[in-house]
Amino acid sequence: MKIRNTIYILSAFLMLLSLTSCEDYLDKTPDDELTIEMVFNDKTRTEEWLAGIYSSIPSPYWDYARYAGYDALADDLSPSEGWVSLNWQVINMMHGNWSPQTEWQMYYWSELPKRMRSAYIFLKNVKAIPSQKMYQEDVELMKNEARFLIAYYYSLLLEAYGPYPFEQGVIYSDEDIEKLRITQAPFDEIANWVDKELADVAKNLPAYYTDNSKFGRATSIMCHAVRARLLLFTASDLVNGNSDYAGHINKNGEELFNSTYQPQKWERAARACRDLINLAHNNGYKLYKEYNDDGSIDPFMSYQNVIFKRWSDGNKEILFARPKCDDLFEFDKHCSPRGSGGNGGLSVTQSLVDAFFMKNGYPIDDNTNSGYQEKGFSSASDIRNTKWIEGSPNKIAGEVTTSGTYNMYCNREPRFYISVLYNGAWYRQSSRKTQFMMNQMDGGPGYDAPQSGYLNRKKIHPDHNSLNGVNPYRPGILYRLAEAYLDYIECALECTNRGITNEYFNEALGYWDDLRERAGLPPIKTCYPSASTADLIDLYKKERRAELNNEGSRFRDLRRWKQAETVLTGDFDGMNFNGTKYEDDDNKTTSFFKRTKYMSRVFKKQFYFFPVPSWEMDKNPNLVQNPYWK
Repeated sequence: MKIRNTIYILSAFLMLLSLTSCEDYLDKTPDDELTIEMVFNDKTRTEEWLAGIYSSIPSPYWDYARYAGYDALADDLSPSEGWVSLNWQVINMMHGNWSPQTEWQMYYWSELPKRMRSAYIFLKNVKAIPSQKMYQEDVELMKNEARFLIAYYYSLLLEAYGPYPFEQGVIYSDEDIEKLRITQAPFDEIANWVDKELADVAKNLPAYYTDNSKFGRATSIMCHAVRARLLLFTASDLVNGNSDYAGHINKNGEELFNSTYQPQKWERAARACRDLINLAHNNGYKLYKEYNDDGSIDPFMSYQNVIFKRWSDGNKEILFARPKCDDLFEFDKHCSPRGSGGNGGLSVTQSLVDAFFMKNGYPIDDNTNSGYQEKGFSSASDIRNTKWIEGSPNKIAGEVTTSGTYNMYCNREPRFYISVLYNGAWYRQSSRKTQFMMNQMDGGPGYDAPQSGYLNRKKIHPDHNSLNGVNPYRPGILYRLAEAYLDYIECALECTNRGITNEYFNEALGYWDDLRERAGLPPIKTCYPSASTADLIDLYKKERRAELNNEGSRFRDLRRWKQAETVLTGDFDGMNFNGTKYEDDDNKTTSFFKRTKYMSRVFKKQFYFFPVPSWEMDKNPNLVQNPYWK
């Protein structure tokens, strides 16, 4: 693989002295070829090399919140603006303050090629060592893992930057500077290669491992999950016939984006999603569900614990996960109330609060059917059939909200309560209700307070306790079966709406029913029996946001739908962060429960793809900057 940015290999001297972390292992310079021999003549060092290739798989916790910023850059997560002084670069980006000189803290452009070059070195040199019980079948499995990671990292680069320098299977030394300086390849060329490579590699990988110690290693399911997600991206409006990118060429004069709409891309994506789902079902993967004593699905516990339960605990919804995330405590602490030892400024937006359905299955803006009330306070507890106890001062299973809860938060669907910590919600770890009003224990002034009036609750383990350092393990889930269902639903709806085919429609609606049943909601067609396909697409987007909130999907979705310029530009509302009174008190001007602007954001046309870093342009004059960046 000819890659512009190179990976450096551990020197023989350091290898003889010690073996450090996998990432350090890939950042040194070799003395000579003997170094490579030493690595690949030793089983432990070989396995550590492979582990190093895995090391750039992102964490869906801190990476999505801060470094990659995918949840914060969308309209789900909202970090406290004061944290910009603590090098939260993503906050500047939310305000539209970024350029090719900005150091995006995931460093995909430079870091992922290091891992890919390491993978190609691995493919060239790995060999069986029977004397150390590493046999040829082990070698073949590891080779296919390395191939998966190369293709996966290319998919991440495509989603972030679009066209990228690309050549297959060639390794150049650091001295081959001119050979490393190549221009970007067309988007579709890379996407097609990734698609074919993943389909081929999938034939040689297991669907899952019976050895739980191998959880997180590449599987055929992971291959098909990545290709399904990528093909959905390639079918979407951003890169399928987008006239905004017409005439954007590389230094060889090649068009980098196809500006002619290709309807067959939707059908190709639909087939990929169906292949993924069928393969998953045939190998025992299924939606994670927990049940009440009467045998009914418990939607609260199901949606909460699908994020927390391991594969070995029976969570067969996990399709792709990072088995260990070292950033869990920081993430949880920043989402925990300040009065309970947290750095409680990792908010969610009012628009996310509004996105969840009512418990009867209707969106809140359906004034005829939803029953939504925004103002005033409840006069009684809301008791439901669930074992969930997080909303109850007396640990009464089924008490979702208590008397006196602001009506905006009453009678909402279960996913809302698992995802949002609102003012006045019961917080079991401190045996009290949250207090987000100004000068209260969880509110301002200060950075460590929720500027939107909410904290994120999604992915925070209910047993996390910032004061005593309790932070239970959970896998870092990057793709789960629910997303596969949603991807397929979108492809099916688009195929029908665009007049391509309705072959997938009924099957996909069945998967939509399954998701809503798990969420405790009636089928969408029960709520809207006469909905047009266009109406279903709008409802589907609400469903997707509710189900996948704060899982890294939303920023990708708004970009590929070409909606980011509208949705992510303008004023963002929350509750009145500076308020000190309840709405029904006399001092209306300082009431907390009032929709109030807390920040303004900017998303420009060039932001749909990240810029090529200016320092990379300086090193390689054959690169071209992404569209609309100056």
